Amino acid sequence: MTVDIFIVLVILGVSLILFISEVIRMDVVAMMVLGTLAITGLVDADGAFAGFSNSAVITVWAMFILSEGLTRTGIADVIGRQVMRLAGRREIALIFVIMITGAVLSAFMNNIGVAALMLPVVVDVARRTRIPVSRLLMPLAYSTLLGGLTTLIGTPPNLLISEMLTLNGYEPFGLFDFTPLGGAIMVAGVLFVGLFGRLLLPKQRAERDKHVSQRSLRSRYKLHERTFLLRVPRDSILVGKTLTDSRIGASTGLIILALIRDGRSDTLPGRQTVLRGGDGILVQGRVDQFRELRRWSDLVIEREAPVMKSMVAAKVAYAEVTIRDGSPVVGELVRDASFRSRFNVSVVGILRKGGYRLTSLAYVPLRVGDRVLVQGELEAVSQLDRFSDFDNIEELSVDRLTEQYHADERMFVVRVPKDSEAAGTTLVKSRLAEAFDFRVLAIFRDGQLQMMPRGDEVLNGADLLLIEGQPADLDVLRGLQDLEIDTSVPANLGALDSERLTLLDATLDPRSRLAGRTVGELNFRERYGIELAGIWREGETVGTELADERLQIGDALLLLGPRDRLQLLDSDSDFLVLTPLGRKPPDTRRAPVAAIIMFGVVISVMLGYAPISVAAVVGGTIMVWTGCLNMEQAYRAIEWRAIFLIAGMLPLGTAMQSTGAATYLADQVMNLLGDAGPWPVIMGLYIITAMATMIIPTAALVVLMSPIVLSAMADMGYAPETAMMAVAMAASASFTSPISHPANILVMGPGGYRFVDYLKVGVPLTIVVFITVMILLPVLWPLHPV
Repeated sequence: MTVDIFIVLVILGVSLILFISEVIRMDVVAMMVLGTLAITGLVDADGAFAGFSNSAVITVWAMFILSEGLTRTGIADVIGRQVMRLAGRREIALIFVIMITGAVLSAFMNNIGVAALMLPVVVDVARRTRIPVSRLLMPLAYSTLLGGLTTLIGTPPNLLISEMLTLNGYEPFGLFDFTPLGGAIMVAGVLFVGLFGRLLLPKQRAERDKHVSQRSLRSRYKLHERTFLLRVPRDSILVGKTLTDSRIGASTGLIILALIRDGRSDTLPGRQTVLRGGDGILVQGRVDQFRELRRWSDLVIEREAPVMKSMVAAKVAYAEVTIRDGSPVVGELVRDASFRSRFNVSVVGILRKGGYRLTSLAYVPLRVGDRVLVQGELEAVSQLDRFSDFDNIEELSVDRLTEQYHADERMFVVRVPKDSEAAGTTLVKSRLAEAFDFRVLAIFRDGQLQMMPRGDEVLNGADLLLIEGQPADLDVLRGLQDLEIDTSVPANLGALDSERLTLLDATLDPRSRLAGRTVGELNFRERYGIELAGIWREGETVGTELADERLQIGDALLLLGPRDRLQLLDSDSDFLVLTPLGRKPPDTRRAPVAAIIMFGVVISVMLGYAPISVAAVVGGTIMVWTGCLNMEQAYRAIEWRAIFLIAGMLPLGTAMQSTGAATYLADQVMNLLGDAGPWPVIMGLYIITAMATMIIPTAALVVLMSPIVLSAMADMGYAPETAMMAVAMAASASFTSPISHPANILVMGPGGYRFVDYLKVGVPLTIVVFITVMILLPVLWPLHPV
């Protein structure tokens, strides 16, 4: 083994570990691989970036645009809905029709796009036929994978396999060279799922499958268990305050559904609505969390505590810092940026629009150039210049603190009564910082002063706390104690049954920009005028602390709001709406144009007028030129993560061949299987590829396996097309887990599937595909000596 081979194998091993562990995004891993290969000299600069000009990569992004054009013009939607009408109401017939339709569309469209397009259609069919949606959505996802096997443009692995042949001097696969074998696999797969596989699907998930009514949505997400009424006494401190000032929603994570006043119900009242005595507030959330916060209402303000204030003031400093570009905190919420653990200071304000924002900081995202006010002990503040995250660090003088920040007015001392229910609770569990922007600067206990206590500090009775915040908010906290809780909501107060307040079931689009962001950060009320009432993930409802949850592709979301607001989500590219609310039919005026363009692309490739990459780019350009979609929609249609993943990993395939690493790995395979002949070797390569699809992105997997396959077949003296076709089939048949393919993840939430459900159906289907390939491959793609 040479040094170059060793380095390539190390890069390969580290990249596989990173792919499997997912500690770093896949596309970032690919860019790290590209950079490492260039720095170590294993590929030159041109070779490192050759992937971005590779014809397979160009074809992949061009096909994303063509697929989006077919979707935007409604042609695929019309075909899907018309075919679905022919299926009737029988489950087995519906499964066959869904799978055939999905497979045919996926032969020429991006399979993730087909799954996203057909998802609302299939859910609507399940609702109307009363067939559990869990019996239909997994067959839909599998059909898109099976359909992608049938053509060169059906799935990226097919394009990459063909391109690897070209790069190594072999004739590439044609547009329909995959069709005989891929078509047979598709037929076998559809028959298996329709006749036998459906029996392995979950038969009934009552909470997840009843899509018939608003009541079933409430039952599925267990909203009744978390809906209660708060009554405002006539002498409450909260009377005359707005809902925002009352902190009823912000402090407790409660969703305010309606305000009941004088027998009338105002659904989703505005934040500036002023409370009156006798008001009823219908809320949804955790009543125990609300009661937990009320424990703190017995804190007593110590009006005369100048000594403690002066002691702390002598040990605490404030500074303004500017967030530098490249800092890890950029894009993080203040609550997630971990200033305390990273820099040993706390964020107490952000300079925005000429003034400090001092309240509701938890869910404010940090941006490059933000001027942030931080607070900490003298030593911590003096050492901020050690961190590369900040520019323009300026410690504030006492005069400036008083003038701009009113620091002295914002500090007050409270005492925890000896018999307080708050005693024995940690600062983090108290939620004082998050709910009221109270920051505990110091604790005075048993004659000792403890500065800047950590969140896990347990409070005792008789503790004195120096708090920074608005003293008036302590009155608001006492006002929460006055509210009367009524957990038995009368039927006539059912705001969830109101015509003005509707529930909607949706999921994230596979390309949604919201994936990975927390619910609190997104602030659905401000952004969309609606509330996120529940999340369904991996077969069960997510915990009720929704603000901290990061949304994932495949989550089913229960959204609550006025009907007109919810209807706007139909045109929002971040969501796929599963509950029909008078959805407008697609505009199909340009559908014939889109169909003609796609037909032209296919014919030009079939007749040899243009390579597939040129035909796809020209077709995509004409789609934009004719108005089937605009350029912004075209850019958004491209799955850039996949493009960078493929382009970044292609140089590794090149390095594996040029250094001899591919030959070295092929020799290991030959040592294990070579004596048995070529077909056992092909069989072994197929099995390795199929198993690896569970943990490695298929595009990257094909790039890594192709050099090994080429070397192994060359060693045995056979042309590589047969083995390359087998690996293409294995890589694209990703049925065994939800993470094997985005289409599988997409249906997981709406279908209420668990990981084990994919194993139950996916493993037998993978075996069926393997048997079909091994039987037909010698007939359709016999081995030829070189």
